[in-house]
Amino acid sequence: MLRWLLPVAALLALAAPLRAEIAHVDAAALQKLIRGGVPVVDVRTAAEWDKTGVVEGSHLLTFFDENGRYDVRGWMERFAAIAAPEQPVALLCHSGGRSKAVSRLLDRHFKYRRVYNVAGGIAKWIGEGRPTVKRD
Repeated sequence: MLRWLLPVAALLALAAPLRAEIAHVDAAALQKLIRGGVPVVDVRTAAEWDKTGVVEGSHLLTFFDENGRYDVRGWMERFAAIAAPEQPVALLCHSGGRSKAVSRLLDRHFKYRRVYNVAGGIAKWIGEGRPTVKRD
């Protein structure tokens, strides 16, 4: 029995890193990720960034426009310059819904291995008294 168990365990160990993972994190965890160098991508619209400000250092890359339209190919071209599939990345929107949808896209269709979705989004971040800055 041990003879086949070791090869199976080795195969599972090799396959584990290929499995993508979406982690839903809160604002406190996001702050730790930022300190650790994980890039943050804010997928909201320009009007939203102007209204609330943005998390300092975040990449501003609208996914859904004001009418709910999106361009996956164009967005991915810009996104790929921020994070490669083997690198961790955090996604942020107003409350976590849009970033959750984009996280699933990155996981399922583009094979990103470690995606952090900020549950509660910028609303939770601000609600906890965390700072924002004006966008450039």
